[in-house]
Amino acid sequence: MHLQSLRRARLRLTAVAAAVLAVLAAGIVGATSAQAAQGCTVDYRVTAQWPGGFTANAVVTNLGDPVDGWTLAWTFGAGQRVTQAWNATVTAAGDDVSAKDAGYNPAIGTGGSVSFGFNGSWSGTNPVPSAFKLNGRTCDGGVAEPTTTPPPTGGASAMDQVAAMQPGWNVGNTLDALGGETAWGNPLITQELLAHVKSQGFNSIRLPVTWDEYMGPGPAYTVDPARMDRVAQVIDWALEEDLQVLLNVHHDSWMWLNALGTDHDNVLAKYEALWTQIADRFQDYPAELSFESVNEPQFTGSEGAAGDALTEELNLVFHEIVRGSGGGNADRLLVLPTLVTNAEQPRLDALKATIDGLDDPMVAATIHFYGFWPFSVNIAGFTSYNAEVEADLVGTFQRVHDTFVADGVPVVMGEWAVLNYDHNRPGVHQSGELLKFFEAAEYQARDKGVTTMLWDAGQFLDRSTLQWRDQHMYEYFASGVTTRSGTASFDSVYLPRTGTIVSKSLTLNRNGLDFQGVWHGSTKLAEGADYTVSGDTLTFTAAALTRLAGDRAYGVNAQLEARFSAGVPWRVKVVTSDTPVLSSATGPSSSFAIPTQFKGDTLATMEAKYDDGTNAGTATWTSYQEFWSNFRPDYAAGTLVLTPEFLAAVTDGRPVTLTFHFYSGATATYTITENGGTVTGTA
Repeated sequence: MHLQSLRRARLRLTAVAAAVLAVLAAGIVGATSAQAAQGCTVDYRVTAQWPGGFTANAVVTNLGDPVDGWTLAWTFGAGQRVTQAWNATVTAAGDDVSAKDAGYNPAIGTGGSVSFGFNGSWSGTNPVPSAFKLNGRTCDGGVAEPTTTPPPTGGASAMDQVAAMQPGWNVGNTLDALGGETAWGNPLITQELLAHVKSQGFNSIRLPVTWDEYMGPGPAYTVDPARMDRVAQVIDWALEEDLQVLLNVHHDSWMWLNALGTDHDNVLAKYEALWTQIADRFQDYPAELSFESVNEPQFTGSEGAAGDALTEELNLVFHEIVRGSGGGNADRLLVLPTLVTNAEQPRLDALKATIDGLDDPMVAATIHFYGFWPFSVNIAGFTSYNAEVEADLVGTFQRVHDTFVADGVPVVMGEWAVLNYDHNRPGVHQSGELLKFFEAAEYQARDKGVTTMLWDAGQFLDRSTLQWRDQHMYEYFASGVTTRSGTASFDSVYLPRTGTIVSKSLTLNRNGLDFQGVWHGSTKLAEGADYTVSGDTLTFTAAALTRLAGDRAYGVNAQLEARFSAGVPWRVKVVTSDTPVLSSATGPSSSFAIPTQFKGDTLATMEAKYDDGTNAGTATWTSYQEFWSNFRPDYAAGTLVLTPEFLAAVTDGRPVTLTFHFYSGATATYTITENGGTVTGTA
């Protein structure tokens, strides 16, 4: 029998058995079971410990009446996290942890015991939790009535289910692509892909689906059965691989749902028809499938409070349809977005009011996060993970925590990454600065109890080869689920091609970890002779850099690792460079490129100004233009490309001074003048 059929049969049998047991309990036991005496002890021991990690075992002894189904809860006191568990299903929200029986070990008789274990992460200290509760009753060695109401027996709470989704991964630009599943460059989704995603540490997928191209005309708006079957097939595969699934209505948000304010009745009828069909198709699916009402709701001509009101209308209609469809949908987890999934406080407040009004314990909120916009696209000179970028990141997680999580409403960050990062657009972001952003975001997610789902449209995982395009970046993703990594003020030190090499310093960002030294490959450098540490200042000596630079060929001559007590080592590249040299050129504005000798350096950004000091280019509010859409380096070809979009925004006949900024700190200036589709460039 197909695994999905087995699950459905099991659900039906469970429901029948539960009904029979309820009748027996009411007729024979009465209220006795609700008042059963409870008592317990917990023997918690750390059986192994190493820098950044540990193994623990817990033996729970039941001193009260027999237990059939158990949950042990505790709070970590020093930021420890569970990374892998056995003989129990462990979920967490911040420091609060719950271990639930694994299904095959629910019964603990009077005087009986059950044990489970887990691997975890720690930094600083690893104290034993101060208290444990078994099914709500504190394990203090005594026997008495329950101290709190036992957890519901019907299934996981919304908070527990969302916590168990962490971390999540988007199957982006696939079933949501317009023109077919492979139209946007990704291969067909396979069970092998989903199995690989699970093996890489992800516990859930978000399945974006665009439905419009597969819907018939009104009033029925029938979804093509083949489309529904394909969506069901992918969900079945994911569930078989033990991945939770969040299914949504995706690009329909801007294809037709955005007309809700101007074509209200027709749009709403189509939306109602769509969700009625989705709810009916999946009503008997297990709780591991959840629904998201709509991706990034947006409405033509309606922003702010007006947009909030239309978002609420869609969310309420969605909630009513799904809940009213019966089966597993009666208490399935439903995920509701803010307007455009924006995380500003007015948008959060509007959604919180909607959720409060529903009074439904199985509802979660969702927002998206791509970081501080100028950093996310590299415009206005934001080439580094600086204080402003960090403040935006910390503020976002704090707001969603304070608005929702602190009040018992779980939050799914349904998409997160940075906007212009893509393997087809190399160089938009400096690699070390990007890693610092990712590391900080994952820390904030753990600290604020937010579940994150990485937006991957193919830029992170190559779905044809099932290889990460940047393995080191993936290591940050994997490690960041459970622990911090140390970083530094930059990931490179630049040396001149000729002349005397001097010492170079970086500032360590320890992130609560202990600095353990610097390695070159498998060789540990000597503190004092090769480097020194004073406070948070790491200084490489001139002698060490001279040795590591070797023949001082342009580019990266050596790669070092600054290691900390946990997490991923911080890589430091030793780079030889000189100021890049640009050459004069003439060419068409459709394909103009500046001949460039990069001399080992890497481009950070470009400024563009007219001779009167005003800004030139597509962005007139800043002199620093957007990377890639306005300019881009081609290191292999030895050129700096100015895009047709940038040149179209330049006034004919007016000279423009370009200043190219490089990560070594070097700059190079260049003047262009466009006339009638021809560009003349002067170095």
